[in-house]
Amino acid sequence: MSNMFSFLMKDKIIAPASFNRWRVPPASIAIHMCIGSVYAWSIFNPALIKELGVVSSSADDWTLSSVIWIFSVAIVFLGLAAAIAGKWLEDVGPRCVGVTAACLWGGGFIVGGLGIMTHQLWMIYLGYGVLGGCGLGLGYVSPVSTLIRWFPDRRGMATGMAIMGFGGGAMIGAPLKRFLLEHYAKAPEYLGVEGAVSLITEGGRRFAEVAGGKVEVVVASASEAAKLAIPGDPGVYIVGTGNTGAAGAFLTLGIVYFIVMMIAAFQYRVPAKDWKPEGYTPPSKDESSTKMKTLNNVHINQAIKTPQFYQLWIVLCFNVSAGIGVIGVAKTMMSEIFGSAPAGSEMATMVTAGFAGTYVLMISVFNMCGRFIWASLSDYIGRKNTYHCFFVIGTLLYLSIPFAANAVSVDPKIMYLIMFYAATMIIFTMYGGGFATIPAYLADMFGTMHVGGIHGRLLTAWSAAGVIGPLAIAQLRQLSVNDALNALKVKIDPTLFLEKFGAPIEKIDELVKAKTVTISSLMEIAPVGTVDPTPSLYNTTMYAMAFLLVIAFFSNLLIKPVNKKHYVENTHPGFNDK
Repeated sequence: MSNMFSFLMKDKIIAPASFNRWRVPPASIAIHMCIGSVYAWSIFNPALIKELGVVSSSADDWTLSSVIWIFSVAIVFLGLAAAIAGKWLEDVGPRCVGVTAACLWGGGFIVGGLGIMTHQLWMIYLGYGVLGGCGLGLGYVSPVSTLIRWFPDRRGMATGMAIMGFGGGAMIGAPLKRFLLEHYAKAPEYLGVEGAVSLITEGGRRFAEVAGGKVEVVVASASEAAKLAIPGDPGVYIVGTGNTGAAGAFLTLGIVYFIVMMIAAFQYRVPAKDWKPEGYTPPSKDESSTKMKTLNNVHINQAIKTPQFYQLWIVLCFNVSAGIGVIGVAKTMMSEIFGSAPAGSEMATMVTAGFAGTYVLMISVFNMCGRFIWASLSDYIGRKNTYHCFFVIGTLLYLSIPFAANAVSVDPKIMYLIMFYAATMIIFTMYGGGFATIPAYLADMFGTMHVGGIHGRLLTAWSAAGVIGPLAIAQLRQLSVNDALNALKVKIDPTLFLEKFGAPIEKIDELVKAKTVTISSLMEIAPVGTVDPTPSLYNTTMYAMAFLLVIAFFSNLLIKPVNKKHYVENTHPGFNDK
């Protein structure tokens, strides 16, 4: 079996002397753009939480808090796969790892698509989360150490180029996913306007009486009906008769990503031993010490015994945690903070579903550009100073978001939307820049010999962040939702509540659980002048994210060069000669 796949191995892809090193970055970018579509996961959220109801969530539909964890699982397995495969990458080379990544990422989408078709949430977790997550990790680390060796003169720029593709994956993935969702979507069967259909409420669910008996239904508002692939009329729709298009989108993407990643993986080459770019002179000992760039190497097993490894782990984990939770719910957050403006207002006219989708696209653009710009800048100002910028500026920007949310809930001016938009876009440049700069930071601290493997192990910080970020978003947001519902409950007229929902206000907990009662539906019968709490649902989360960046700042501040006792010549005598 090993002989069958020997053409994938490292010793079979050594580049000839005439090889142009600039052929490697495009292949790296292609693979990273495929797996980087994970950043557009929030595009699937509205479809998955309405898979049965289609126009609105039904009682048996998945909740937002259950679906966003799919994204988290994928990120967890990204880090675990990268940590385990990092050393394997050094042994077998980037082509073998890239091919494996293509099979896992493409196959994960297909398994997930089957899970959507059968309404089995665990299959989506297995396919997209576990298998796809492993494909993410392998695809992510496959080009990093190779590019650092091809570009010893511009480490930051080289890793920035590759990881730029990961940040830009959603730039292509977001519109592609929206197109596929609309292409495969089908509206559910329409029964008529709410007042013309006989409705009953049982166990918090809504049912309609039809000729054949009773069927479960959802009652869609005008705004919900307008968001269908083909806009429909507000009123009553039968649960389970439509299609959000999510299953078809998953299956199509799985096939497309597999083909592109396979082609790219076969473009990988590794430089010959002792190869150096023409005209390149390695830095002297004095120059390397002043710039915190070691000329020595640290063995992969020794690197995890140094305090620098764990300081960098905290730096990466908290920087990622602060951004990854927001990315996972970006479209939803934008809609909730600015989409509740009064109908007919300038804000309501601007913040449409298309605007929120474009917001996700712009996250990808700024994430991608930030990876290249910040990583390239780090070649000049140093990695440590680059991260100082991330944490100081980022803290101030996170604190500005609650200010904009509070202000817009009282006075929905466009300037608050601009403030929010600008703050989040700058945040995402630094979020992406952190990923792109960390491989060069590791090469500066531990040398290039095992940088791929060390980078893989450090990416367990990404796994932890994949839990911390979305968990903070989901839990803190839910606490805010509960507080908002309790505050609105005491303001609602019980008679209006009974008329609106067909159940007494004492049953509100049951109705909330069945998704019949929401903040937006309560606001329809709230007294005039009641401030909509929706824009402020994420305030506590933003304060928590800012606090994480403060901790990361001090971790980065305390980083010093690695003690020479950890160098490979002192821990593994003769290892460099192998």
